[in-house]
Amino acid sequence: MNWLNDITPPGIKKMFRQQDDSQDTLWTRCPACDHMTFNNDLEQEQHVCPNCGHHMAIGAVDRLNHLLGEGWERIDLPETKDDPLKFKDTKPYTSRLRDYRKKSGEHDALVVGKGELGGRKVVVAVQNFKFMGGSMGTAIGEGLLTAADEAVKSRAALIVVTASGGARMQEGILSLMQMPRSTLAVQMVQGEGLPYVVVLTNPTTGGVTASYAMLGDVHLAEPGALIGFAGPRVIEQTIREKLPEDFQRAEYLLDKGMIDRVTDRRKLAEELGAILSVLMEPQEGAAAQPEEQPEEQPIVIEDESYSAPKQDEAANDQPPLSEAMAKAAE
Repeated sequence: MNWLNDITPPGIKKMFRQQDDSQDTLWTRCPACDHMTFNNDLEQEQHVCPNCGHHMAIGAVDRLNHLLGEGWERIDLPETKDDPLKFKDTKPYTSRLRDYRKKSGEHDALVVGKGELGGRKVVVAVQNFKFMGGSMGTAIGEGLLTAADEAVKSRAALIVVTASGGARMQEGILSLMQMPRSTLAVQMVQGEGLPYVVVLTNPTTGGVTASYAMLGDVHLAEPGALIGFAGPRVIEQTIREKLPEDFQRAEYLLDKGMIDRVTDRRKLAEELGAILSVLMEPQEGAAAQPEEQPEEQPIVIEDESYSAPKQDEAANDQPPLSEAMAKAAE
């Protein structure tokens, strides 16, 4: 089609270019319901479709801004060797890295920042799926170790937001070695009695699921997120059986007890704050946040029922997280 590109006027090309080809488009179409949303409105909704609630992809920096506000501090990550195996497929691995770095503005698929959430210190590591599918290589392993080390030094909780297709094939066995290395990072944090919380987003698969993504003290997931090791198509071809329609989705895993909560992205910061309020003491010198403590009715163990405090807003399908955790603690 190169000859057609040569004779097509530039104005015609702009009319038919894809959404990803330009950031100048004013509207975004929801891939789930085809609803068109003005980009400014979509940003205010944290890239969640206001019509159907579908959670679209969101950048790592934008997610950190929504979780920690504008005052978070980026943690510099150590540089790693770009192409230790001199890998080449249709193009050299170094060329792929160069292209993704130019397109994303990031050095690799992990961004780490520190700040405060609900009056508690936190270190948040976010994977960027748009950088080579968020694949796990040596850079992510080093980044997670750096994040864990910073959490221990600062006496902060570690929160990891996953989005990955698994290990990075261009780094071979070195990428698989990041599974035990990331596990050591998690043990470093948990060994100091600090919380480790995982937020599973769409998709989280492969070696990431088989390592640090499933080692959290608490696991949250965004609605509809694909979470698993092998994909459903591969499993169907292996066992030669039709899988349930919602297989490996966040709601399915919640029903099977593999995760603790399915949380809307717009309520994620509030939910994480509630979790940390149970697992951590407030930061010294932090301004006290007055909260009304409604009087709770006593828990009746015999009939496994209790009366929860009245909520100002309409009740969700799931009880408020702080109450559920308080009940479990008692």
